[in-house]
Amino acid sequence: MNIPGSALFKIARTSLSQPPGADSFAHGESGLEMLGQFCSSEGWSGDLSNGLFRLGDSAAAMHGLSQPECGLLNLVRCYDSADRNHVLALFEQAATTSSSFCFSTTIILPSGQKQPVFCIGESTGLEQRYSGSILGVFFFPRFQLEARGRFFTHHQ
Repeated sequence: MNIPGSALFKIARTSLSQPPGADSFAHGESGLEMLGQFCSSEGWSGDLSNGLFRLGDSAAAMHGLSQPECGLLNLVRCYDSADRNHVLALFEQAATTSSSFCFSTTIILPSGQKQPVFCIGESTGLEQRYSGSILGVFFFPRFQLEARGRFFTHHQ
């Protein structure tokens, strides 16, 4: 059963060549080094006066965009259809009230596989109408989910 908006908790079998083990983490390794072992990340920004988002090259490519600047609808069109409206509503709320937010969903790749994506962001400067900015970071785990089968979803 797939409940919209509950895509945060997934377990996937992966074919990592060397799965991380207890000995793969050096004592004292920084959080950024550990983060890099599990996922890639890239910042993004949005100008609320004109509605344009600017992604890094890797995030744009992951979202299936040919250029790093786009509107919100182009940004979310590759997201799982069950989550798309929830993400749009979240961005709409962030664009009207200065706030922090996060979401997770999957990007449907042309191959049919699903790439998990996590997003953390913050909107500021909304005191005057049609102004403000929104900043955030995308996290892309270093695995993909199969289109069907071999993953488990946990709902709370």
